[in-house]
Amino acid sequence: MRQRLAILDDYQAVAYQYAPWDDLADDGIDVTVFTEPFAGDQETVAALRDFDAVMAMRERTVFDAARLGNLPRLKLLVTTGMANAAIDLAAAKDLGITVCGTGGSPDAAPELTWALLLAFARKVPFEDNRLRAGHWQSTVGFELSGKTLGVLGLGRIGSKVAGYGQAFGMDVIAWSPNLTEETAAAAGARKVGKEALFREADVVSVHVRLSERSRGLVGEDELRLLGPYGVLVNTSRGPVVDEAALLRGLNDGWFGGAALDVYDVEPLPADHPLLTAPRTVLTPHLGYVTSQSYARFYGEAFEDVRAWAQGVPLRVISA
Repeated sequence: MRQRLAILDDYQAVAYQYAPWDDLADDGIDVTVFTEPFAGDQETVAALRDFDAVMAMRERTVFDAARLGNLPRLKLLVTTGMANAAIDLAAAKDLGITVCGTGGSPDAAPELTWALLLAFARKVPFEDNRLRAGHWQSTVGFELSGKTLGVLGLGRIGSKVAGYGQAFGMDVIAWSPNLTEETAAAAGARKVGKEALFREADVVSVHVRLSERSRGLVGEDELRLLGPYGVLVNTSRGPVVDEAALLRGLNDGWFGGAALDVYDVEPLPADHPLLTAPRTVLTPHLGYVTSQSYARFYGEAFEDVRAWAQGVPLRVISA
């Protein structure tokens, strides 16, 4: 009996550009690509009920215990990256579903972080639109040199962002729950408390993994500490920041503005209030969307599926 693989959330319809999926036919696997997100749980389950394997692109589709329990044929779940907060690994293990991962790009998200910050500082989206409409020099931006960058989460991505800050002549401070002074110093940053990070920084960039402990980590108190000129950059995960507080702060002017790549609900609904909130630069979760990143994601996902089909699964996260 042939097996079926679903490739999910290929929004740009590029999966076949980065891996030879049709070659899996030799392993008895038929491939179906989904280019649109599912509307909800019922649609997701109905679409995937008859698949033996699924490739998920980051956290675009949730696989919680209830959803996994309603996919009786599912035996392999491949996620891009080696961590995915949208997958209930314990439930997958209980149901006998092997979960495998891939490597990723160490540079894509840090570079997008800096692109967002520069775009905000120099009003690039606004000025681009104004120039195309026939106007010239409408705003006055600000320089990053001499300002203080606060890095919330000084891991692999946060450390790269800290390095960019130093290259731009910024003073870099950092906080995370388990950060040591030695680790901070090795990344060219000064360890401070969480409150001090938001009070002292001109820009705070968020780089913590989403978990129950980090959900809502940035709330009204932190945003008020940023002050009327402070900028929040979030390329981590939307729920790390309290979205309701974020919207109130933008509309009421508690802090200077936000440059965002991630949101509580993705894709962001067309009527979402963030789209009309003042002092924002927004991108549609582009942090990992580069040709180099996709080559590794899709290429290694292909390897994971083929290895599983041959009985020797690769890069196993849970089994």
